[in-house]
Amino acid sequence: MAQRRGRPAMGSSLRSGVTSEGSGAAGTTGSGRGRGRPDAGSVPPFTRPALAPSLIAAIVLLACVAFLDQPAFVFARWGVTVLALIVLVFAARGRAWWAAVLMAAVAVCWNPLVVVPIPGQVWAALQVVAAALFIVVGIAVKVPRTTEDAPAR
Repeated sequence: MAQRRGRPAMGSSLRSGVTSEGSGAAGTTGSGRGRGRPDAGSVPPFTRPALAPSLIAAIVLLACVAFLDQPAFVFARWGVTVLALIVLVFAARGRAWWAAVLMAAVAVCWNPLVVVPIPGQVWAALQVVAAALFIVVGIAVKVPRTTEDAPAR
C-alpha cells in the first residue's frame, strides 16, 4: 500500500504544498480537483472567530422572544450578555471598532444585573434586531492570522 489511488499520500495534509508523486496535479491548480476548494497549502490570511458565538446568540435571541415576560428570561439575558462580550473581544482583536461599540451596546441593554426599562413590544423588536446585528457582526469581523505558528503540545 505504497500509494493510495486517486488520493494524496497518507499524511500529506500535514505538509503544506507538497503533493505525492504520481498523484497528478492535485493541489497545484488551486481548484482542489475541480470542486472549488483551495489547495491544502493555501490558508486564508484571516479567521472569523466571532461567527460561532454570534450565531448562538442569534438563536438564543430568536428562541427567547416567546418568553419575554417570564422569570426564565433572565437566563437568556445572561447568555446574550456573555456572548456579546465574547464577540466584542473578537471585534477588538479584528480592529472592527464599529462592531465592538455595537456589541458593547447589546451587552449593556441585555445586562441582567442593571435592567434597562424597555416596554414589551419594543423589547421583542429589539430581540430580532439584535439577532440580525449578531449575524452581520459575526460575518463582518475578520481577525488576521498570526504569522508564527502556535506551539505544538
